[in-house]
Amino acid sequence: MEVFPLLLVLSFWWSRTWDSASADSIIHIGAIFDESAKKDDEVFRTAVGDLNQNEEILQTEKITFSVTFVDGNNPFQAVQEACELMNQGILALVSSIGCTSAGSLQSLADAMHIPHLFIQRSTAGTPRSGCGVTRSNRNDDYTLSVRPPVYLNDVILRVVTEYAWQKLIIFYDSEYDIRGIQEFLDKVSQQGMDVALQKVENNINKMITTLFDTMRIEELNRYRDTLRRAILVMNPATAKAFITEVVETNLVAFDCHWIIINEEINDVDVQELVRRSIGRLTIIRQTFPVPQNISQRCFRGNHRISSTLCDPKDPFAQNMEISNLYIYDTVLLLANAFHKKLEDRKWHSMASLSCIRKNSKPWQGGRSMLETIKKGGVSGLTGELEFGENGGNPNVHFEILGTNYGEELGRGVRKLGCWTPVTGLNGSLTDKKLENNMRGVVLRVVTVLEEPFVMVSENVLGKPKKYQGFSIDVLDALSNYLGFNYEIYVAPDHKYGSPQEDGTWNGLVGELVFKRADIGISALTITPDRENVVDFTTRYMDYSVGVLLRRAEKTVDMFACLAPFDLSLWACIAGTVLLVGLLVYLLNWLNPPRLQMGSMTSTTLYNSMWFVYGSFVQQGGEVPYTTLATRMMMGAWWLFALIVISSYTANLAAFLTITRIESSIQSLQDLSKQTDIPYGTVLDSAVYEHVRMKGMNPFERDSMYSQMWRMINRSNGSENNVLESQAGIQKVKYGNYAFVWDAAVLEYVAINDPDCAFYTIGNTIADRGYGIALQHGSPYRDVFSQRILELQQNGDMDILKHKWWPKNGQCDLYSSVDTKQKGGALDIKSFAGVFCILAAGIVLSCFIAMLETWWNKRKGSRVPSKEASSLQNETTTSERRNAWPLRPCLKLATSTWRSQASSHGLHQSSQLGGPLGDP
Repeated sequence: MEVFPLLLVLSFWWSRTWDSASADSIIHIGAIFDESAKKDDEVFRTAVGDLNQNEEILQTEKITFSVTFVDGNNPFQAVQEACELMNQGILALVSSIGCTSAGSLQSLADAMHIPHLFIQRSTAGTPRSGCGVTRSNRNDDYTLSVRPPVYLNDVILRVVTEYAWQKLIIFYDSEYDIRGIQEFLDKVSQQGMDVALQKVENNINKMITTLFDTMRIEELNRYRDTLRRAILVMNPATAKAFITEVVETNLVAFDCHWIIINEEINDVDVQELVRRSIGRLTIIRQTFPVPQNISQRCFRGNHRISSTLCDPKDPFAQNMEISNLYIYDTVLLLANAFHKKLEDRKWHSMASLSCIRKNSKPWQGGRSMLETIKKGGVSGLTGELEFGENGGNPNVHFEILGTNYGEELGRGVRKLGCWTPVTGLNGSLTDKKLENNMRGVVLRVVTVLEEPFVMVSENVLGKPKKYQGFSIDVLDALSNYLGFNYEIYVAPDHKYGSPQEDGTWNGLVGELVFKRADIGISALTITPDRENVVDFTTRYMDYSVGVLLRRAEKTVDMFACLAPFDLSLWACIAGTVLLVGLLVYLLNWLNPPRLQMGSMTSTTLYNSMWFVYGSFVQQGGEVPYTTLATRMMMGAWWLFALIVISSYTANLAAFLTITRIESSIQSLQDLSKQTDIPYGTVLDSAVYEHVRMKGMNPFERDSMYSQMWRMINRSNGSENNVLESQAGIQKVKYGNYAFVWDAAVLEYVAINDPDCAFYTIGNTIADRGYGIALQHGSPYRDVFSQRILELQQNGDMDILKHKWWPKNGQCDLYSSVDTKQKGGALDIKSFAGVFCILAAGIVLSCFIAMLETWWNKRKGSRVPSKEASSLQNETTTSERRNAWPLRPCLKLATSTWRSQASSHGLHQSSQLGGPLGDP
């Protein structure tokens, strides 16, 4: 608290000292510093003191100066203070401020012809953004940028491209202007990279706490996955605090890779960042050349630099900012320019300039002094300081440091390469840690049998069991590449592992916790609780919750032929047949038809009904009715029958070839809303805990999990849950039950079931993944993760998946019934009803025939003269048949007789007309 007043006193004393000496000195410069940059002022004064002691540069002349402090965000104050300095008479103006006031000072320097050496600084060590200092080729540009342009966009893009990242997140602190990396964001967007941005607040602990309070477990898992690749654009202090917080809250794993980029990172910051981080860390910072000869570190040509600035072991030198180094070199550059002007005897004396008066003239010697400064160059603390044609310093050198993947904190850091605007990247950033360096290593592997991840392929008495499955294929791929061997055994309790009441773990996880196995592999999901006690590789397959259900069985309907029409429609059709038959009979009774000769059809009600039915089934014969009304009625009836029969035929074909049975359960939401089918999972499994946590979370927005938890937790979980997954599968196949389990396992069961009796539903969003578990702090975790990433990148992992989950399996995974996709032969079951109707008709007709026979016999026994009457009828019929050839002659004679009788006015007797007119 006492340093700041002391600096003010010293500043006032120095100003008074050099102002009083300025009357005797011809070299006077002005300096404007940000009020927070007290170290800039200290270094500036040290540089002037060192040069005033060097008689080889300025000989007998001494540099005097005036320093003023301004608010970096107040351009008006900066211009006002600069005018005061110009009024005193200065040869050059040195400023170390932010971009806000830089443009105003540039305009003033251009107007007054005062060389302006601008040193851009950022707030509290935050990375710089490009300043809006405009450059032109005009002769009135008097501002020179001492610090090189901001190349952060180019360096980040080159490094990210070298690492082949496709998805990343950028964290930046509250002081950084995000527009500084707009160029980088535009380029990666064009390349198809997925880039997210997040601002880091000053209260980092509160920020992380808010994340845990507002995000669900699935969202946190996805957020953790995003954090695997990150870029930190922030000051070193914020970066240290942020890394510490995310590591302690388990937001990042050992397979993460972060890049920290900032020009203002010193050696102490590097060691501290590496010590606090896990995973892989890459640090990009600006560095300056250091003489190899230790004795020459404080010498630059004929100039000696103060040891407090050039000695790396000095505490002051260790904590210097980059702007401090450029300020020292700026003073050194001005001193050499003044020396050259004195030697050439082209000195222009200082002039007192006024910014207030409208007709004030600029300094006449400004252009000459500017050219001398631009043509000069020095070798200082920042290396070579010189200016190009555009007034900028082109010399910049970035150093790229990094670590390999590792679990231990405080691991070593090494130089990976360097970058310059001219040569680009020099060095390789590829991680060379992944090598076949595990030959001869034998790992003990614990597993749990779970189709299709781990299954017993061979079990010969007296020999070790052999295993196969998707997880075994992944383990073999790692073994073949890295060169290790393994011994595998099944967990004694056949469980994956869950915490017990005493805090210990059982199952597969317990074998790793108690160091009885080196790695664990099966259908093991990565959960936060498990990650607290064991390490996991990166996920080698996504995980989601699924449900296994039994397909709806196709019931045998003997009367499928009646299915096209509803029962009410059949009743209407039968009633219509009776009604139309009755109407036909009534029309013929009211207006009897004139029957054709030889027709034996009578207009009885029975015949009318039979004719209407025959025409409906398209079996009717010749129309016996000749009246117009009857014909109109039958025409309408035939059209009605045609439409009905056509519709029936089309629907019958569809019903006999395609089964229209749909299950009401097509999603997890449907399952949770119904209670007819009970469902459950494996007791105390990861799925059980997952549903329990979501179901009991009062802040869970979706009520689906709470409904599922009520069903699963019936009778404390003993009613609907099972002890093993195979028991759940058998319960689905032979009972009314739905099994909630890993979607990958259930899909394999459904694909390979010989009866295709199952189908699956599930959540399409993968909220976690399957991983290989290792002992906490295992040295193999990082190597395995790298190899898994390579398998995923080159497509080998997809090949292994298709081996166990083929795309074109024998069973449909998602159809709730066994739908026939193509036409096939119809079986007897489909036509059983037709045969039943035929059989019923045959039986009924036989019964009626027997009834008619019995009735006729009974009626015949009641008429004694039946034989005589029959004989008389036969005789009469025979006589008529014998008289048939004479009928034409009789008709002709009758016609002739009638015509004659008509001409004589005679009338035919009724007795003659009867027999002759009878056909």
